[in-house]
Order: sequence, then C-alpha cells, then structure tokens
Amino acid sequence: MAADRPRKPEKKQPEESTASAPERIQKLLARAGVGSRREVEGWIEAGRLVVNGQPVAPGQKASVSDRIELDGKRLDITAGAEVLRRVLIYNKPEGEVTTRRDPEGRPTVFDSLPRLRDHRWIAIGRLDINTTGLVLFTTDGELANRLMHPSRQIDREYAVRVFGEVDEAMIKRLSEGVLLDDGMAKFSDITEAGGKGINQWFHVTLLEGRNREVRRLWESQGVRVSRLKRVRYGPIFLPSRLTVGKWEELDQKAVDSLSKSVDLKPVEIPAKTPSEQKIHDRQRRKQPSSAPRKSGNPRWQVDSSGPDQKPARKPPTRKSPKR
Repeated sequence: MAADRPRKPEKKQPEESTASAPERIQKLLARAGVGSRREVEGWIEAGRLVVNGQPVAPGQKASVSDRIELDGKRLDITAGAEVLRRVLIYNKPEGEVTTRRDPEGRPTVFDSLPRLRDHRWIAIGRLDINTTGLVLFTTDGELANRLMHPSRQIDREYAVRVFGEVDEAMIKRLSEGVLLDDGMAKFSDITEAGGKGINQWFHVTLLEGRNREVRRLWESQGVRVSRLKRVRYGPIFLPSRLTVGKWEELDQKAVDSLSKSVDLKPVEIPAKTPSEQKIHDRQRRKQPSSAPRKSGNPRWQVDSSGPDQKPARKPPTRKSPKR
C-alpha cells in the first residue's frame, strides 16, 4: 500500500532572516550593526548588557522595541528592524589588520571601505597582517555568522608559495591530518601550481578558518610560507580585475548565490538613490592611501625567486670619456 512506503526525506528549505519576532540578542545586535555575535557574547559574560533594566541572561531574546543598554548607554538598534544584505569583496594588501580598531595604530581593512549611514560592515573571516587577497564584508550579521561557522564547512582557497623541499609523503600528511597546538588540522585539497626547486606554488583549501592555519600546517612539516593569498571564499572568487587595496560590491545574483550556500532565502538589495550611487562610485574609484602601489606582476604569481628576495641592482654603466 502507498501508506506503507517509506517517505522521502524532506528537502531542507532556506531560512529567512526575520526581524519582526523576538530573537537571540546576539543575532539582533549583529544585524543592527552594533557588534559581532562574538563581541556581544563577551559583553553578556562581562555583565555589560542590560535589557529593560535587567542584566541579560544567556540565551535571552529581545526585539527592536526593547530598551538595550551597554555600559549604561542606550544602543540604537533601529537598523535591526529590517534585514539589509549587502556584500563587498576587498583585495587586502599586506600591512593591514582585519580589525575595526587597532591599538597599535596600524591601518585596518575597514579604513578603505565605503561608509554606511545606519548599518556597518562585518568582516567574514580574518586574514593576518602578512596575508593578502579576498576578504568579504556584509551588513547582515546572520549571513556573516553562517559563513564563518565551522559546522557549515565553507571552503576557503589560498594560493601559497612555500620555501623548502616538498614531497608526496608531506602532501599526504597534510591531506590526512596534522596535530597542531589547537587540535587536528588538514587541507581538504592540495594542487601544485608551479615553481622550481625549493620554491613551489600550491593551491590549498580549508574548511575552517583557524588563526594562521595555512602557515602553521606548512610550518609543521619544516617548510616556510613565503607568499600567501586568499583567492576564494565559498562560491565567491577574487576577480583578476580587482587590484590590491580596492573593493567592489556584489550584485544581486552573487549575493543570492552566497545566501543559498548557507541556506538563507534571498533578500532584495535596495536600489541606491542617484546621490548615493554617485558617492558610492566616487569611493570605489578612490585609491586608498594605505594600499602599497604595485607594479608589474602580482607578488603571488608563480616565480622561482627565493623568499622575500629583492631583485639584484644592476651596476651602473660607465660612460666612455669624450675625446
């Protein structure tokens, strides 16, 4: 009988970022652009957050109609009343840190981004100061959280040049797993990308984003990373047209693809007014002062020079004396 047949498993439907009903306070404040979920959790643990006059308890829910205070000051969470999902891709140069404010006064990735009126950009994953390449930013805290959460297994691809001898046994160990200080780690994929001798290029893929994981994996095998650039995050690739220190905003199709990869329903990107579009275009064309000027081929391309070596200077040519 048809009733006795096993049912097919229901296909998981994309979830929608909703802002109307009460929700976990971390999610609400992240969407409102007040802070990341990790920052908000730290505020809760420290007893710095108060909702309607009462300290926030773990797992507590709130809505935009509640009075939320941080260190006695009321937070403006009106931006949390709606889901705004804009996404930027940024080609990070060396020398910038992936933090909003740096106590040492170093340039940050946020210094180069366009300013927002009622929201703020959230970095999706971090790159250390010496790593270049793709960094994603969004205004949607839920999208950022899902793209960074280890359970989602979002792959990150890097172009890496290593200095040292690499053999098949080493590649096998890096693919099967290596014990680091913070647990087992491995590359989900390793592909040779050229180079000669003890300077070789590889494309490697990770399914998580632990601190300096690519460098630490290679260093565990006695070789050193001399160049490192992220070229992909999930379905988003770093386009070759995007020069170092520049950003561009993803269109509706690309944002929808990114949302689908973490089971979120599409959200329409609001159209910009002519004035907003003019400001946006002017900011996009502006060359940030913190980005070093590049000439010739990008540094991460395959070459056979030693690590961090500068080209030798040619001796000056002597002019023959006039007769």
